[in-house]
Amino acid sequence: MSKLKLKLHIFEHGEFKLPSKKKMKKWVKAAIERDTELNVMFVGEEEGREMNAQYRHKDYATNVLTFDYQHEPVAIADLVICVPVLIKEAKNQNKSFDEHLAHLLIHGALHAHGYDHMEYNEANVMEDKEIGALLKLGFDNPYEDRILLTGKKKKFHFKK
Repeated sequence: MSKLKLKLHIFEHGEFKLPSKKKMKKWVKAAIERDTELNVMFVGEEEGREMNAQYRHKDYATNVLTFDYQHEPVAIADLVICVPVLIKEAKNQNKSFDEHLAHLLIHGALHAHGYDHMEYNEANVMEDKEIGALLKLGFDNPYEDRILLTGKKKKFHFKK
């Protein structure tokens, strides 16, 4: 089997201290199942809120928005990551910035591959893929605390 190709383009709409593109590419590669092209835009809270309002009709900044254009033969998508939301969530979840960013990039890459979390069974499949990729990278299961507290997986974990 040939090695999967990943084209990753990073755009910053603000002054953010981000990990290297090489590191981000490694994180995304842990999740992809086919050749993938991703544009990742890092934005501030106001731009994140405006985009979420425009495209999802939700008047708040969310952590990641995925605009998936094609799933096969090459997965193509734009990801928008709101850095202030990422920072707040990482702090609230006692995670490093890098660990939470890796999770959001993997989450967005899986959307680019056609995965979703709108239904319980779909969410379980997508979460299992996220967990597998994160564990492969040496990160913890991001849902472990929730499972230990409730005894079961929660249907939705990302802001809708």
